[in-house]
Amino acid sequence: MRPFDPEPDLSERIHDAVLEAICSGELKSGARITQEELANRFGVSRQPVLQAMMLLRREGFLVDAGRKGVCVAPLDVEQANNLYIVRAALDAVAARLAAARYTRELAHRGRLLLDVGRRAIASGYIPSAIEADIDFHLFIYEASGNPVISETTQPHWQHLRRVMAAVLSEEDLRVSVWDEHEAILQTLEAGDASRAEALCRKHAEQTAGVLTSRLKAVISRAA
Repeated sequence: MRPFDPEPDLSERIHDAVLEAICSGELKSGARITQEELANRFGVSRQPVLQAMMLLRREGFLVDAGRKGVCVAPLDVEQANNLYIVRAALDAVAARLAAARYTRELAHRGRLLLDVGRRAIASGYIPSAIEADIDFHLFIYEASGNPVISETTQPHWQHLRRVMAAVLSEEDLRVSVWDEHEAILQTLEAGDASRAEALCRKHAEQTAGVLTSRLKAVISRAA
């Protein structure tokens, strides 16, 4: 976490900085977090730190840990699986809707995202690969024309990002999900709503299987 220049809405900025450190893996599960430490790190009073920590608790990223005080919440296989069950359903609906309203402009943007994703994979840099993957799915939600889908999934993306950061390795990136992404884009361009729906659902379910299996292994090694 890097210090920042104090500005209005300090609690939000502290929240975002700590959240980024957790989701990127800089702050590991079980790491102890104190108001004093964060106040010193960011050069602020304890009040905005307290507000930021309260919000992170409500979001499930921090937990009370008895005598240890407040710690980074443990990674949770069941939570990850539940999130992907919901995401598979929403991704499928979004793809079906997007296929019915896919324009040339959207097709062009989709192809640009595909290029960005493949370059991120080629770089071997995991944070860029994760960001590109999330941007692709957010694009499908936008293309659906239903803002409720994006609003529903938005609170959960950081939890999924945290799981991806914890379990993916550079070796995993050699087998890219971007071939599946390209196939999804092709169905959207063809206006094939049923096929787009099926591919998006299958893609999310397969991703869930891989990530939750890897997450179990990560948790087992840490125990």
